[in-house]
Order: sequence, then structure tokens, then C-alpha cells
Amino acid sequence: MSSSWSPPSWRELTAAQQPDWPDSAALDRALKELSTYPPLVFAGEARALTGSLAEVAAGQAFLVQAGDCAESFDTFSADTIRDKLRVILQMAVVLTYSSGVPVVKVGRIAGQFAKPRSSPFERVGDLDLPSFRGHMVNDSAPTADARVADPQRLVTAYHQAASTLNLLRAFTKGGFADLGRVHAWNREFVASSAQGRRYEAIADGIERALRFMAACGIDLQSEHQLHEVDFYTSHEALILGYEEALTRRDSLTGDWYDCSAHMLWIGDRTRQLDGAHVGFLSGVRNPLGCKLGPTATPDEVVALCEALNPERVPGRLTLISRMGASAVEEKLPPLLRAVRESGHPVVWACDPMHGNTFTSAGGRKTRHFDDVIAEIAGFFAAHRAEGTWPGGVHIELTGDEVTECLGGAEEILDAHLDHRYETMCDPRLNARQSIDLAFRVAELLRG
Repeated sequence: MSSSWSPPSWRELTAAQQPDWPDSAALDRALKELSTYPPLVFAGEARALTGSLAEVAAGQAFLVQAGDCAESFDTFSADTIRDKLRVILQMAVVLTYSSGVPVVKVGRIAGQFAKPRSSPFERVGDLDLPSFRGHMVNDSAPTADARVADPQRLVTAYHQAASTLNLLRAFTKGGFADLGRVHAWNREFVASSAQGRRYEAIADGIERALRFMAACGIDLQSEHQLHEVDFYTSHEALILGYEEALTRRDSLTGDWYDCSAHMLWIGDRTRQLDGAHVGFLSGVRNPLGCKLGPTATPDEVVALCEALNPERVPGRLTLISRMGASAVEEKLPPLLRAVRESGHPVVWACDPMHGNTFTSAGGRKTRHFDDVIAEIAGFFAAHRAEGTWPGGVHIELTGDEVTECLGGAEEILDAHLDHRYETMCDPRLNARQSIDLAFRVAELLRG
């Protein structure tokens, strides 16, 4: 970390993808208010995640980072949070049981309220409107008033994140995540599917193993790992004023931590080496991620490693490739080779969603499940070729029975997309598709 770094020092750099706030005084008031609020997460929790990700970097664990493309103020509920968490826990059980590899669980949750856009404006009918940038910034309604960037939404985002975190902690430490409940996690619409039946077979095996351990005299009640899980939060650190306002100095170490989430990532559109996002995140001690699209070059990626993790702390930096199914086996190996030869101890994760987005014949933005799986398979193939560890996946999903991504075992077709297309931004895998993906990844891990 540069000795000249401070939370507001990013303001001296060029900041991409920032909203056009029409009322600067209102923005200043909202950020000042946020700066007086308690931290959402604690430095010790972020350090614990760095330690877990160090195991992933060493090839001894696997990362599942998953959740909504963009969280909504409108659909916020305990059931929505519970169902999203349940799918991630089910995916982790499938991966751990099927591959024997510990799984680090990180949600795209409790802060994923903002989205980068390819254009500051979009055409809606006969209107040219400011782009919807997520509920932290404006509203998705297709009117000029709704699209005005409102600083008070930053405060609302904080309060929703705080409520979400409270519920997540209650679920993961208060009995919901108990391994004895693996059958209860299988909701009816998942249990009735082929993926659900495969999952039930794993649940039966876990139940038998628990009975065997109890019969051997092991006190299962005293083994807290069987009854609770470590679950961490993450989001794209896009709106830098919000991130700055929630950055605190750790009383134990004196280091700065962005206390809006345990892990923050930089998007492919904001990873400029001389830009404000890299500049800001280089100074906080949280574990970080950085998205890498097909334009990333080996020199750029090594330079990002130097900028974001100059001390080469294992678990500090996760590089998240998002190449597209057709490009991953060509574009990824040179990056793997360059980072390996540089000696940087990174986690490599695959985002198979963003590089495989297209518009369906019916006009819906979608992704095909086969393309998602093909990119993950290409990601694993590239790592096998280079002798590196395919450390994880980064998935946009929901616990709801949506029809937003094509394909999967239930064969969602173009004609089905309108049945339950509910996303505010990018299409997400539903619960069945997510469990199916976990089984496919487990097979790749075993291979």
C-alpha cells in the first residue's frame, strides 16, 4: 500500500462508470451520513476469508461465488435471501461430497446494488433515457424521473445490506445450515427434478455418514463445523463514494478495510491500471477480485497483480476470467502462464455468465446453459494444460424458479422466457440449473 493512500485519494484519478449525480449537496449529505454508520462487516472476518482463499490459491479448496446479478429494493424479503442461500449451500454440498474438496462460500449479496453499463443512455420506446444503473443509483421504470440518480438510494442500500447480513448470519450460525438438514434444503420443485434426485442421493449418503460417526461414539453436537458454515459477502465496488464512506481503519492492525463487504471486485470495464477503482482498492486490505475479459493481455494482468497485491499475500487477489465459451481456451492460457511465471499466488475463478450473453429471438437478453458449461469446461482444460489450479466459479443465480437462461435439464426454450423473466438486469440460472451446474463442476474436479 502506498504511504500516500487514503480513502478519498481515488478522487484524484479518473473514475469510470460513476453516475451523474444532479444534486451534489444531496450526495455529500448522503455520504456523510453513511460515514457515521457502523461497519457492515469486520476486519477480522475479511482476514478470515483471505486465509480461506489462500487455501484455494494453493489448490486445496474451491471457491463458489454466487448470487444475484443485481439486488433489488422491490423484491427484498427473508424468503428471497433464504432461498438464494439454500441453493449456494446445496451447490457446496454437491461439490464437497462429490469431489472431496472443501468449498469457500461467497455470496454476491448484501451490497450488489449497482451495475456498470455499456452506454450512459438507452432507448426505451421513443425515449432516450439515462441507463438503469441498479437500485443503489436509480430505478428501472422507463421514465425520466425514475432514471434520475438519487443519493438517498445509497443510504437505502446500506440499510438493506445490513438487514440481509443479519439474516445471513442467523441462517448460517443458527441452525439453518446444519448438515443434518441437507434433505430439508431440497425444495419440492428441485426434489422433483433429475438434479433434485441426484442431490437426494448425496443427502442420503451424508445422513448415513453422520449416523456412522454417531455410532462410533463421536459427539456430533460438539463439532460446530457440522452445524454452521462460514459464509461471506461480496459485490462489485462500483460506486466509489459509497465504498469510501464505509471504509474504516482496523483498531487492531491500523490497516484500512472497506467494511461494505468481506470481498470486493473490480469489473472488466473499470480495471484501468491508472483508474480510480484500482487506485481505491489497492489501499484496502480486503480480499479482492478482478474481472478479466477477452481483451486482457498478459502484461496487463501481471501489472494488475502488482498493483493490487504487491506484497503477494496468498488469498488477497482472485482473478475472475469471463472470456466466453468460444474464446476461453485460446485467451486464458497466456494469462495463466504469465501469472504463474510472475510468482503471484492468485485464485483463478471462472465467470461463465457474462461472456455468453445474447439476445434471444423473442428479444430477451439471455444465456444458454450449454454455453455456461462449455466455458467452465474450457476453463478447466486451460488450467490442465498449464498445470494450474482451476480455483472456482462465479455465478449469477437465484433461488426462484425463473425462466431467464435457456437450456438445462428442463430444457427452457425461447418460448418459455416470458413465463418468469424477473431479473432487473442480467439473466440468472434458476435453482435447478444451479444444482445441475454444481454436479457438472464436481465431475470436472474429479477429472
